[in-house]
Amino acid sequence: MNEARRRELYARLRAANPAPTTELKYQTPFELLVSVVLSAQATDVGVNKATAKLFPVANTPQALVKLGERGLKRYIKTIGLFNTKAKNVIALSKRLLAEHGGEVPRTREALEALPGVGRKTANVVLNTAFGQPTIAVDTHIFRVANRTGLAPGDDPAEVEAVLERVTPDRFKLHAHHWLILHGRYVCKARKPDCPVCVIADICRYPDKTEPAGAFASLEPQVSSPSNSAVDR
Repeated sequence: MNEARRRELYARLRAANPAPTTELKYQTPFELLVSVVLSAQATDVGVNKATAKLFPVANTPQALVKLGERGLKRYIKTIGLFNTKAKNVIALSKRLLAEHGGEVPRTREALEALPGVGRKTANVVLNTAFGQPTIAVDTHIFRVANRTGLAPGDDPAEVEAVLERVTPDRFKLHAHHWLILHGRYVCKARKPDCPVCVIADICRYPDKTEPAGAFASLEPQVSSPSNSAVDR
């Protein structure tokens, strides 16, 4: 996908949703961190149902440590992998108290040092809680990036690197949420809803049900070698 198409893709997603945000329900950076850790291999809806009961009881590192692993499990037992997640949430709460004064750190390195926090979780927290222009590549973003031709890659790390490189600066803050919401509700895994897609004529997905439109003229007929790593 060439630069003009990328700019137009993001511009249309922005026009459709000028102020996107996470669907996880939270009030503080710590609540967001816990919610994102719980959301691994689970739905935001399922996490929100659990945290709606958990957070009124325990929504700080101190309160969760006091609640304990066994107590936490009672609130999150409907979420997949809840045993491991309970262990990690209590452990990260203790680490925050011991090393960060109970506050969620604002650097990727410090976040990734917490139990149960990987690069994707760190990127979500940095972006959503602290307004940093990070892009967390989950299954939805991985699919959209490859299907559309926006940022092809063989694994999430490669897709993230390409997105960081090709996404115009003015779109980077919200790129994560635009792409994840597009993948969740339009460019769905089993059956993408191409007829209602606002970027259908830009997308390079070969099986789309909507024909290419006016923007086809912006795609070069033959990719140059210098663009092959991005525009494949």
